[in-house]
Amino acid sequence: MGNCFTNAQPGVHQMFFPMYVVKVSDFLRMEGALLSHAELVKQNLLQKWEQGMYTVFISHQWLGRQHPDPSGAQTSVLRKLIARLEQEDLMIEGDTVSASYGQRLTLSEDTRKNILEGYLFLDWFAIPQVTARLHGVNEATTKSDAALAVKSIPAYVECADIFIALVPYVLNEEKKWCNHSTWIARGWCRAELWFHMLAGKTDTSAIIIFSEKEAKFMLALEWLKNSVVSGDFTVEADRFVVAKLAERALKRKISKLKTSGPVNKYRFYVAHQSKMLGQHHHDYRLQAFLNDFRFSSLEEASRDESGMNGVLCAMFCGDRTMLRLLATSKANMNLSVRGLAELGYFDGQTLLLMAAKSNQPAPILATLIELGADVKAISNVGAIVANFVRSAEQLKVIVEAQADLHSSYEPYGLTPLTVAASSAGSDTATVAALLKARCDPNPPRHGLGQTPLMMSILHSRGEKSPVDTVRLILESKADVNLGAAPTGMFDSLCGAAIAEVEQVGRKHSFQSKRGFSILRGLTPLCHAAWIGDPEMTQLLLDFRADPSLPCNIGLFPEDLAEENGHYHLLPMLLVSM
Repeated sequence: MGNCFTNAQPGVHQMFFPMYVVKVSDFLRMEGALLSHAELVKQNLLQKWEQGMYTVFISHQWLGRQHPDPSGAQTSVLRKLIARLEQEDLMIEGDTVSASYGQRLTLSEDTRKNILEGYLFLDWFAIPQVTARLHGVNEATTKSDAALAVKSIPAYVECADIFIALVPYVLNEEKKWCNHSTWIARGWCRAELWFHMLAGKTDTSAIIIFSEKEAKFMLALEWLKNSVVSGDFTVEADRFVVAKLAERALKRKISKLKTSGPVNKYRFYVAHQSKMLGQHHHDYRLQAFLNDFRFSSLEEASRDESGMNGVLCAMFCGDRTMLRLLATSKANMNLSVRGLAELGYFDGQTLLLMAAKSNQPAPILATLIELGADVKAISNVGAIVANFVRSAEQLKVIVEAQADLHSSYEPYGLTPLTVAASSAGSDTATVAALLKARCDPNPPRHGLGQTPLMMSILHSRGEKSPVDTVRLILESKADVNLGAAPTGMFDSLCGAAIAEVEQVGRKHSFQSKRGFSILRGLTPLCHAAWIGDPEMTQLLLDFRADPSLPCNIGLFPEDLAEENGHYHLLPMLLVSM
């Protein structure tokens, strides 16, 4: 046994069984379904991980009971994507939401080279499998080693230098589609992501692979909104085990941040720990609050408006008692956040908006409004609190406070229904409540020029029930064939993107640039083809979406599916022509 040390930081988790990895160059020469641990040992293709070996941890959902990828569909995508990295035919960038707030992230040349010269960890070839029957294999020993290896997964994640979620649209052995949403629903997949995010690494960004042609950095808030304790576990007993491992990792993260900072992150994790671990929060007494969040006095906690100040700490805790106490000390209930973009909360977002966005219970929003939070405040990018409601209960609170549910503001020009339908964490019930409040499913198009239907499709990956949300919007008479109509600065961005993509070629352009180049006239069906969702595509076709309608530069749904490597959609789209 031993502890993992990575990036000069001591690991939290013990490694009970060696971490076996495969050289990326060897993986690229493989074909078909993955060989088992025993077969790879026999072929001398497995190596024991050692300090200094640049390692890529691949997290994925199993497609079969006896083999994780019986047909090799997932690993074929991974192999082809890495080959594209090698040929410099793939551009990886950050998520579109963060980019819209000026947070731009791209895969560096050093990281690209490190991946190509590094090693892969995949559970099937790294962990001994009892089901892999080979002559001379001792089943009792293999079973014991496998158990130790599974127990070591948190340490394996911690030792890896980069985390990749492999989530292409593929059918499992029961002929059900697996994808980003089904991957993030799995308890162990969530746990792997959490262990990565909570590790003592300099860089905890994660990459998500959608197809052989499409990969991007994961949204900062994705892991926080998917608690390990609420994930789906095949073996229910694993829930308790994983929760304890996550708690240990979180406490170690908090301890390290308390010692070495930054203080913003320290306070952020302390404020979130009860919610992250599925535990009930008990309201603080003043001195305990000041001690835990490292404030010298109530005055400091109340008056500081930079970063994770006292009001934000109390709000994220869901602590109404402390919010009221801070208000009596003249804390600003209408402050705008600064310096938390790395954690998913962007400069200019208001306290009330952040409370809604972080899915705080409705009474927290009610308390903030009672204490003077302006329900009609507009952020620096035209966002209002109704844009970020995460539940029908939250909506009820802001409606009673006479919040605006229908307006849209520059520069984005998106109504509350449009944003809520596309926001991470909003569910079908929230969208239903907005529609019941008479929000228009076909609002005037300006700014980005996209409708609730378009945005609910575009940002559906990783959400719990995206098809249900889209069906609800369609049943509310959303125009299934209406194209996007950007105006102002976004129309100018479209024109510039068209010119740039034409100059360098679509193949060598970032997806964000290609996305703007096709935005004018982009129909809901084109949106679904762009992200590769087969169930969404079929639903739109059932509602009479017209596959013969191209975007303004003449690309049809099948062209967009092929451009992003979503070949599984082509039969469906071409048959419908």
